[in-house]
Amino acid sequence: MLLKKINNKIQKLELDEFKLEKELQLFIENNLEELLNLEIVKSEFSIENYRVDTLAFDKENKSFVIIEYKRGNSYSVIDQGYSYLATVLNNKAELILEYNERKGKSLKRDEIDWSQTKVIFISQNFTKYQKDSLNFKDLPIELYEVKKYDGDIILFTSINKKENVESINVISKKDIAIAKVAKEIKTYTLEDHFINSNENTVEIFNIYKEKIEEMLPEIEVEPKKLYIAFKLNRKNLVDFKLQKDMLKIWINAKEGILDNSKKIAKNVAKIGHWGNGDYELTIKNLEGVEYILSLIKDASKL
Repeated sequence: MLLKKINNKIQKLELDEFKLEKELQLFIENNLEELLNLEIVKSEFSIENYRVDTLAFDKENKSFVIIEYKRGNSYSVIDQGYSYLATVLNNKAELILEYNERKGKSLKRDEIDWSQTKVIFISQNFTKYQKDSLNFKDLPIELYEVKKYDGDIILFTSINKKENVESINVISKKDIAIAKVAKEIKTYTLEDHFINSNENTVEIFNIYKEKIEEMLPEIEVEPKKLYIAFKLNRKNLVDFKLQKDMLKIWINAKEGILDNSKKIAKNVAKIGHWGNGDYELTIKNLEGVEYILSLIKDASKL
């Protein structure tokens, strides 16, 4: 329930729905970067027997994203999602050609991380069954609900997966389409990043994670291929890389903006690195944790 205070009195905001699926689509496409940090490639993209609502590109992951807008609830997000994924993987050249023609660039096949391809469904309402079907920890499908209220107030919500859920591999053995896609697409989890680290490094990371989530309750943790991203308003705030006996941390801010008076952050503005931002820290213990958290907090205000 959304409430508005008028003259110290509470007034409930009433739903004012998008009347047509196309209206919802136009709203998302016009605000794609702000809402999902994605670059639009083409609206209504035809491929094989499908007409994809929105073909987008994820510049961070260097991967394509399929976006579908839905009214009604008589469909399976798993079945449709994997059908789209299989189609994308079977038509890589067409997607690259479309991107290059639309953007005037020369993106090459080996510059794209096809393993990070995903499907996003956006609707004004999903059923409990559809939301529960998302609960596989490595599912390359995301759901978002959009609700419009009086006064053009928009609530854009990610449907989060439950913790400690099973792998999609549990059912992939029984489904040929899912098994085929699963061989090429990989959705990363925190556990994937813990495998090559010792217990001390994992424990230090978990302490940082807990403290950041306590400091910034709206933060979203997204394991990527090369690092773990902590996102604020869909933008990377800080990225973590777990190595065997240390953590690498990158704070997403330009050099000179944050107070680095203790000289514990290295300037990597002109050096290749995995994460985002110019500040790189190497962590082997919890010494200076509060100071590092203060740098992250300051970066969140930029």
